[in-house]
Amino acid sequence: MRKKIGVLTLCAMLFALGVPVQAQQPKKILRIGILISNSPSASAHRVGALQKGLHELGYVEEKSIIIDYRYAEGKPGTVPALVDELIGLKVDLIVLDTSQAAQAAKNATQTIPVVFTMANDPVGDGQVVSLARPGGNLTGFSLLTLDLNGKRLELLKETFPKITRVAFLPVTGEGVGENASRRLRSLPKDWGCSYNPLERKALTISEADSTRQSAQGLRRSLHTQAPLC
Repeated sequence: MRKKIGVLTLCAMLFALGVPVQAQQPKKILRIGILISNSPSASAHRVGALQKGLHELGYVEEKSIIIDYRYAEGKPGTVPALVDELIGLKVDLIVLDTSQAAQAAKNATQTIPVVFTMANDPVGDGQVVSLARPGGNLTGFSLLTLDLNGKRLELLKETFPKITRVAFLPVTGEGVGENASRRLRSLPKDWGCSYNPLERKALTISEADSTRQSAQGLRRSLHTQAPLC
């Protein structure tokens, strides 16, 4: 459903960009810059879904639309330069998939429309004015991280009522994520828990894979062991 909504939103913006001022003018071939945080192989299914959705709505690459792809390969430090590359190509629209990339685009341009597909806290991080009325040139989808993090901690406490320490691994950097981290600091105090933020920069692909494997191992162990006290 999220992919379908994203494609429809993107196509609505493309339609608005492509309307000619006068009927005599030739139809403009729109150019989209797509910036993806991981590798081509890891994101092939997402790119395929986007291409399929655009094709179903009448957009054909190299005929009615040109798409320039850039991949950060799990290296957040390369994102600002990749955003600059897309701007240099004079794209009509930029689509990206992380809060860090949204911030980089906001810093780089105030004129090119930008759509983010996943942002943790776009209002708190200053990328949009509000979810209802984003303002500026950025819009997209929020993961509602602030609300969901509180609910996750609440469910954790209900499942393991004797826990006394909570560790949190936020993805921060470039002004992104700090607001969510600050909000979380006050939540465990209401339950008699201490809060331990393990703050660091965004993970690389290999680090993310290692973290995911560790989390899967912990989940398996919780199925076979008594609850931690």
